[in-house]
Order: sequence, then C-alpha cells, then structure tokens
Amino acid sequence: RDKVENEDLIKWGLPEDVWFHVDKLSSAHVYMRVKKGQTWDDLTEEELEDCSQLVKANSIQGNKESGVWIVYTPWANLKKLPRMEVGQVGYHDLKLVRRIKVEKRQNEIVNRLNKTKREEFPDLAAERDAYDKEIREEKKAAFREAENARLEEERMREAERDARDYKHIMDGDKMVTNKSIAEKYESVSDYEDDFM
Repeated sequence: RDKVENEDLIKWGLPEDVWFHVDKLSSAHVYMRVKKGQTWDDLTEEELEDCSQLVKANSIQGNKESGVWIVYTPWANLKKLPRMEVGQVGYHDLKLVRRIKVEKRQNEIVNRLNKTKREEFPDLAAERDAYDKEIREEKKAAFREAENARLEEERMREAERDARDYKHIMDGDKMVTNKSIAEKYESVSDYEDDFM
C-alpha cells in the first residue's frame, strides 16, 4: 500500500487495532486487529514477531539494515494533525508506545506471511460505522439491564418496606376504644381478665 491509503487506515481504525511501523524510517503501516475484548497486551510473542518482520520487510531502508527498532501502539494512540504530511502520524501519549528490536530479516516468517496474504479492499468507513453501531447497541443493552436491575431492586425494597409497615399489624376491625370496653365490661380488671 501507499501513504495515501495509510490515511484511511489512520482515520478509520478500530480500538482493537495495534499499529506497527519501523521507528524513524519509512515503512509500511501494519495493523494487527486483536479479538474483541482483548488488548495489545494480549498479543503473543509470535504475533509481535510476525508483525515486526512484516514491517521490516516492507521498509526499503529498514529491510537492508540490521538491528532495526519497530514501534507499536494502540490505534487510538495515533495522532494525526493537519500540518502533518500524508501518511505521517504522531502519538497522543509516548508512554503507550512500545519498541521491539529486529536484528535481521527472518525470510521464513516473511515468506509464510506472503503465502497466506489475501488482497482485500474493505470499506473502512462502513466497517467503522458498523463497529460503532454495535458498541452503541451493547451500551444500550447494558443500560437497559442495569435499569431493570435497579427497578427490580427498588420493587424489592418497596415490598420490604410494605411488609414492615404497621398497617398490616394494626387492623381497624380488631381495634377497640375505651368507650367500647366500658360498654362491654364493668371494670378494667374484667377486661384484662378476659384479655388473658
């Protein structure tokens, strides 16, 4: 690919993408998309080596040199400013940039990757829109679930409050007044004897 096509990759990448490039030299931009729910910390040594070898092999100057440093960072850490040249990027946070040293080109790795290479021309903007829509739907579902749990908890609290309410203990039909006691009993002691 060329640097103009790299602009689309820079613009429409996904949070799961990890970007690789030869440090301080011109090279291809290699993106590794980790599985959903994983991060760049979950990349295996073999995956790091494959991406590093691929970047080195696709750098005119870096391919000829030994001991080349490869930088990699999450896509979201890439920073593109209007004054930058086409294909050029910076970083939001240098602490999120890792380096790996590639001593020499490993032809068996590069050949294996080239044999399994597929040429595709995806609509990166559409992929990003679909990804964003899926994330929005997941957030909505999580919000609905949390709201339902909150409402259920509120219903349970209300039921507990209702169960403890004195209205269930104080039954108006069973209540008596002093006047009704006086009409029925000659004295308080007669009422107390009857009560026991």
